[in-house]
Amino acid sequence: MFVTEEEALRWIHSRKKFGSRPGLTRISELLRLCGHPEQEIIGIHIAGTNGKGSTVTYLRCLLESQELTVGTFTSPYIESFYERISLNGKAISAEEFIRLANEFQPLVAFMDREEQFQGITEFEILTVMAFSYFQKHADIAIFETGIGGKLDSTNVFTPILAAITTVGLDHTDLLGETVEEIALQKAGILKKEVPIVLGNIPKNAVEVIEAVASKKEAPLFKQGGSYHLHYLKQSRQSSLFHFENEKWRFLNLRVPLLGKYQAENAATALQLFLLYCQQQNRKVQQKAIQKALDKARWPGRMEKICSQPTIFIDGAHNPHAIKQFVETVTEMFPEGRKYILFSALTTKNSREMIRLIQQIPNHCLALTTFDYPQAWEKEELVRQGSHLNFYQDWQQGIQEIVAKMGPYDTLFITGSLYFVAQVREYLLADKVYSAETS
Repeated sequence: MFVTEEEALRWIHSRKKFGSRPGLTRISELLRLCGHPEQEIIGIHIAGTNGKGSTVTYLRCLLESQELTVGTFTSPYIESFYERISLNGKAISAEEFIRLANEFQPLVAFMDREEQFQGITEFEILTVMAFSYFQKHADIAIFETGIGGKLDSTNVFTPILAAITTVGLDHTDLLGETVEEIALQKAGILKKEVPIVLGNIPKNAVEVIEAVASKKEAPLFKQGGSYHLHYLKQSRQSSLFHFENEKWRFLNLRVPLLGKYQAENAATALQLFLLYCQQQNRKVQQKAIQKALDKARWPGRMEKICSQPTIFIDGAHNPHAIKQFVETVTEMFPEGRKYILFSALTTKNSREMIRLIQQIPNHCLALTTFDYPQAWEKEELVRQGSHLNFYQDWQQGIQEIVAKMGPYDTLFITGSLYFVAQVREYLLADKVYSAETS
């Protein structure tokens, strides 16, 4: 029996040795053993190459405006491991996590004795923990897929609504090498007659999803079709847009996160919210919508960490996200030199990400590594960009870059979310720079 959170965390992390293993056999058995909590929740399911986390955040804030207790299951974490299972944005307590660990450890041990069920992973166990926790504590729960959709551990319940935020090339070793193949995997979350909302998705991917939706008789709502986003402008504090669908029209909505893609994610969340209110016969007020969007906070996504010197962090961890990062930096930071410190995992297409970053005008790109099992090492990263500066120690890299920065320059630290999480903790907790943070 676990008494401390260290013991409980040591146990759950010990399941990492089984890696990522797509498939629903193991999680279905664990759900059976604990009484199928997934059948007792009202839930919304969200897939996508990028944009899932911020869409979940916007949707959570909107649902909270209806005085609902909203559960969210997300990954990876930025500030705390416990934030992956949260209620109204507050991470599950250590005490509650210990209780769940003690409940599930004997079930997992039992499964490990049977060959067909042994080796259930950390992510699968956490998913079941979330279902169990939300069954008791949440009015509605939002589940973000881990990888893909069809064989993702979260794909074991029937939601009342679903969404696919974006489709791009990522996890090609598991999901397929083309956008169409990846779209088909993500379309695996579609359920019979359950409405599906699409974000800003390429036409060839939309066609794949439309075909699946037709077979499932699932009403489909496309961005640019069933609902419209008119992007207005962005400042360094927010993005502004109009929203319109068949029933509603909201002007000058504002989200406190940077990037056109954040307005797109907010529009996807708003369409989901309006469908929910329509299903549940709930009133909608524009003032409440804006107030809810103002509350959205998503650490590690174009987040300003420091004002003097100006430092942003952004977990743009694949080519699709890096392309959005490049567009935002190019538009929003025309002045000064753009210093960029980049690191990534070996599972990502670093060569393409480096190529995209180099399109930023007046940039100065440096590479680094960090303490994580799948982090690129010097030899591998330098092979991707042999002429680029490399820092073996990213803390030293930050210090050397800051020493060179002028008053109009900006440092962007980007790449793997695991890298960005470590940088964020270092810059905030250690207060490396005494400048005002935001």
